[in-house]
Amino acid sequence: MRVLIRTELTLKPLFFHSFPQESALAAFAAPSQFQIRPATSGDLSSVAQIIAESFHHQNGLFGWLFPLLRLGIYEDLRHRLTSPVPHHICLVAVDMSADTTSNIVGTVELGMRFSDSWMQIGKSFPYLSNLAVNPQYRRQGAASGLLKACEKVSLSWGFQDLYLHVLENNNQARQLYFKLGYQEHRVESHLNIFFLKRSRQILLRKRLNADLGI
Repeated sequence: MRVLIRTELTLKPLFFHSFPQESALAAFAAPSQFQIRPATSGDLSSVAQIIAESFHHQNGLFGWLFPLLRLGIYEDLRHRLTSPVPHHICLVAVDMSADTTSNIVGTVELGMRFSDSWMQIGKSFPYLSNLAVNPQYRRQGAASGLLKACEKVSLSWGFQDLYLHVLENNNQARQLYFKLGYQEHRVESHLNIFFLKRSRQILLRKRLNADLGI
């Protein structure tokens, strides 16, 4: 079943800081199950929970650490979103068909990252991070809606490229990114990959096309 995403990015609900590009962030008119909007102060607990569940285990030997990890995520997120940074936003996907008060099912952050290449010292680019979706809502279009909204915001900031990292062994995420037009830009190599036998990180890039209204 195809899920259409209604993206509302007027940015008026933002309690952190506002942006002047409201006209460039017009909402998609199509009705849908999910609404994509900027996060508010009341969303932080739900956002921290979703991120913690997506990247950390609640059970097992270190399960007792989960509440501390969630609290750390909450505080880090609150600090980032209250800092006066011109190019940073946290988006959430809201299930409009849910009858619960806490119906946030996904989240993503978009900010700026400086290049680590000596040939591009001082150059920054839009970077997508912390894409996380409640396991019960995966493969239903929430992640795609969040990614497309980030592309729209990046264009409104005046950028035509968007970057993100994905683990080499995360096949499900890689398939999603490739389906949406991301391409492999660089494979990261670090010492801990060899000594700790961790999966390599792949930097993906997507060229955004303003003419297509992405």
